[in-house]
Amino acid sequence: MLAMVKSVALNGLDGQVVRVEVDVSNGLPAFDLVGLPGAACRESRDRVRSAMKNSGFEFPARRITVNLAPADLRKEGPVYDLPIAVGILTATGQLEQSMVDRFVFLGELSLNGQLREVTGVLPNVLVAREQGFRAVVVPRDNAAEAALVRDMQVYPVESLGQLSRFMRGEEEITPFAVDEHTLLHSCGEAMPDMADVRGQAAARRALEVAAAGGHNVLMVGTPGSGKTMLARRLPGILPDLTFEEALEITKIYSLAGLLKPGSPLVTKRPFRSPHHSASAVGLVGGGRYPRPGEISLAHHGILFLDELPEFHRDVLEALRQPLEDGVVTISRVSGAVTYPAGLMLVAASNPCPCGYLGDPVRQCTCTPYQIQRYLGRISGPLLDRIDIHLEVPRVDYEELAAREPGESSAEIKKRVQRAREVQRRRFGSSGVACNARMTPAQVRRYCTLSREARSLLSSFFRQMHLSARSHDRVLKTARTIADLAGSDVIEAAHLAEAVQYRSLEGRYWPG
Repeated sequence: MLAMVKSVALNGLDGQVVRVEVDVSNGLPAFDLVGLPGAACRESRDRVRSAMKNSGFEFPARRITVNLAPADLRKEGPVYDLPIAVGILTATGQLEQSMVDRFVFLGELSLNGQLREVTGVLPNVLVAREQGFRAVVVPRDNAAEAALVRDMQVYPVESLGQLSRFMRGEEEITPFAVDEHTLLHSCGEAMPDMADVRGQAAARRALEVAAAGGHNVLMVGTPGSGKTMLARRLPGILPDLTFEEALEITKIYSLAGLLKPGSPLVTKRPFRSPHHSASAVGLVGGGRYPRPGEISLAHHGILFLDELPEFHRDVLEALRQPLEDGVVTISRVSGAVTYPAGLMLVAASNPCPCGYLGDPVRQCTCTPYQIQRYLGRISGPLLDRIDIHLEVPRVDYEELAAREPGESSAEIKKRVQRAREVQRRRFGSSGVACNARMTPAQVRRYCTLSREARSLLSSFFRQMHLSARSHDRVLKTARTIADLAGSDVIEAAHLAEAVQYRSLEGRYWPG
């Protein structure tokens, strides 16, 4: 007898519905699994056999053929355990085909018939909804994550036996529901506060501008000046996530298996800080079957690269395309996978190998060649994609000993939120979320300069030999500064501040 059960296969964050076709026929006992299954998927045969027997079901001593269609799409992971088991039960008459037709099935089986949670449930259920399905069966531990998808009935199941009773009408399972608002605004870990930072008024202002416009930042300073401390407090002044943004992040974390137990929705902006020994694959993503890397895990959040020149050159150059396009495409012989990469890059660097070039207290011991070689690891094209270059000097004792705390993250965040609201109204439904993501056409349309600002930009462009990309990035930064000031027109003072954030390029990377 032939049975057909629906499941889903993912290719990156996209996917398609898989038809699990099960045929049980006369012949020598065998269990064949075809349709390009991966290693974990091929092992489903042994898990399904033991789970069915230990759950009290009859496992047929006949020839079983399972086809995962379409056969030219690779199927990875143990998510097909449950649909294969349901298919065998249906093909042997233990379940009715009409009862299983309306459901999509996802789940891994343990040997005793219990259902274990699997990764990638959220993107799987989103694919199922896009294909017109409105009911899905998932392991109980994945129910809250699956229920984030609107217009989808999610049935949480603990075991194969419970599913069988539900399908036969002997037990009721209530569809799982979550309160999106409660999840999104649930209190998580306390974020580090900008009030902890002593001194560094210029750096705090630059990070406020970066947060308001989504701009990339490079901080250069001596060891212990507070670069890492500032970077770790930047998420606390970024705007709150919308539900749509949280869902995009959660899809990536679900696929990567990084969702925390009991937290089906990522409610805080990511802060990823890979070590400088990270490989290009670890940063960009990839592998034999491509998985998201640190760039995608920082989507709608911050990717912090401390000790930037210590990263391998190929790793840094791999950042260029994602920073420009907001997506990362991983190409393999079997096809290409695209992951989102709408991140803020925040990088930190010493000014030289010893770290004390230009320090008023300690003398630098590096030769000019060592300094040039060290800073030369950061290429011009990468610098071109960083809007704000910021010097973080040594903090004086008087500033460290000051009793009064600095301005809190909450106060700075209010100004950032107001500036982002201006940008949301400006860009509307164009798909651009902040000034840093403006297209060249939008730069020409929205970056209106006063007469004095145009004259200043002209002289700066000739003096610094800016590229066309740098020209646009200065305008984007100036537009954000004007938004913070509540001005529709970019004045000379706004442009002067934006120009100041490019001054380190001529000092540390001349020519």
